Amino acid sequence: MATLLLTHPAFVEHDTGRGHPERPDRMRAIDKVLAHESYNALERAEAPIRLDVEEEIRRVHPADHLAKIKGAAELAKKSGKSVYIDGETVMSLGTYEAAIRAVGAGLEAVDEVMSGRVANAFCQVRPPGHHAEADRIMGFCMFSNAAIAAHYARARHGAERVAVVDFDVHHGNGTQDIFWSDKDLFYGSTHQMPLFPGTGELSETGVGNIWNAPLREGDTGETFRDAFTNRILGPLHNFGPDLIVISAGFDAHKRDPLGGLRLVEADFMWATERLGKVAETHCKRRMVSMLEGGYDLDALATSVAVHVRTLMDIGS
Repeated sequence: MATLLLTHPAFVEHDTGRGHPERPDRMRAIDKVLAHESYNALERAEAPIRLDVEEEIRRVHPADHLAKIKGAAELAKKSGKSVYIDGETVMSLGTYEAAIRAVGAGLEAVDEVMSGRVANAFCQVRPPGHHAEADRIMGFCMFSNAAIAAHYARARHGAERVAVVDFDVHHGNGTQDIFWSDKDLFYGSTHQMPLFPGTGELSETGVGNIWNAPLREGDTGETFRDAFTNRILGPLHNFGPDLIVISAGFDAHKRDPLGGLRLVEADFMWATERLGKVAETHCKRRMVSMLEGGYDLDALATSVAVHVRTLMDIGS
């Protein structure tokens, strides 16, 4: 069975401006590495604009959240220039299309994986999503891409239990916020603390469905693997997911400018392999991976390369 890659040229048109770390070159760097012949077996498709995208967004975000983003898009269109929705999240002329295609990629990936047509999928998208709370735009994120995909899997495909596992260097406060009171949604996260956004303590447990594994600045892959094994994988096995969604952030890499962890490519490969084993045990290998952070272009490209290669190996 194939691994599906979902992306679109529109993601480059989300123009965050000079000096912004979440920049279009992130897509170009990934495009280049995944163009290598060793990735020829990937099934490739465009991230769509789906007719149901706003309906699915409203499963997670209230109508006024969507209206605020659409209003900012209209303001950018009328003014002919980018506007800041908050202190770090930019709406350019191409941003709204990119944002709804990012959501659409997650929905499409869920369809393809849950139908059994492909083994797993990687959504190469931007803007990222895991900081967007139900009613708050935050941290480069507008819509909670992974949470929307999880809710969609339950509503449209009958998945009873869906897990999101997040190894971005920053805690996914948005996913945690959205999952907080729902025992059939699991959120597990390794992340650096203290660091933006300031959430992710061990004591933040929701209704027993939130599993945080905070790490300290300077921690290496050995510490990461211990935390991932002891704090995330055990509870994930006990949860028994019908689908695993990965919030795949690569800014825990030692070269990333926005974090202080010391992970390398082999650590991301290891984490992907371990999640694959859980997926094989509980959910017929069904995984959907959605890109989050990663801001050193070379480290991002090589990390995505090993992550996608591992997904391909799991699916074959």
